[in-house]
Amino acid sequence: MSARTVWVPATRLDRWITGFIDRHAAHEHQAGGTVSLVGTDGSSATVHSPFPIHLSDAEPRASFIDHIAHPPRCAVILIRRGGFAVAIVDAGHIEASDIGRRHVQGRSAAGGWSQQRFARRRNNQANNLVDAAVDYAARVILPAPAVAYVVTGGDRPLVEQALGDPRLRTLGALPRGPHLEVPDPRRDVVTRLPEQLASARIDLREVPSSVPDAGGDPRV
Repeated sequence: MSARTVWVPATRLDRWITGFIDRHAAHEHQAGGTVSLVGTDGSSATVHSPFPIHLSDAEPRASFIDHIAHPPRCAVILIRRGGFAVAIVDAGHIEASDIGRRHVQGRSAAGGWSQQRFARRRNNQANNLVDAAVDYAARVILPAPAVAYVVTGGDRPLVEQALGDPRLRTLGALPRGPHLEVPDPRRDVVTRLPEQLASARIDLREVPSSVPDAGGDPRV
């Protein structure tokens, strides 16, 4: 059995689900924020909404997909050791954004006092990176109209450090959206945010003899 996770945009999700059902003679079951597909050959797929969803089991698949296609207004904070980005995404477009870079050294194989000095320097650089990301978020996100969710991405400890800063107290108290696996935040990463937030995560298990291209975007 092959297991992986893919992300499929809402615009392709109906076709993806139908294709899985056809390939595996699968049964479809919707329960709130997920759609479960179970094939007669043992393959399965669980389709997750990136944001909470409250639908009755009797509502059609189209309602589930429509919810994913229209995500709530979000603040986005992405931090990796190669840089950071902050943005507001609403109604399928980027309302405001900015990116920044700060240098954080890679790991060293040295030992003893040299290793300790290097670790302190690297920790200071990471703190400076987070401090700069907080400054950008406070400038770009906080003055804008309220958001419903905070979406994060990149290095989880660094993001949590940023959201724990008193300057971002109001953001830290908001509900969390998905945590995105992203490369070093650059302009092209920010540009893709609207599509990412309008995509479903699919946990996929398929038997080896029937693993065609799932048509999704692996991000794990």
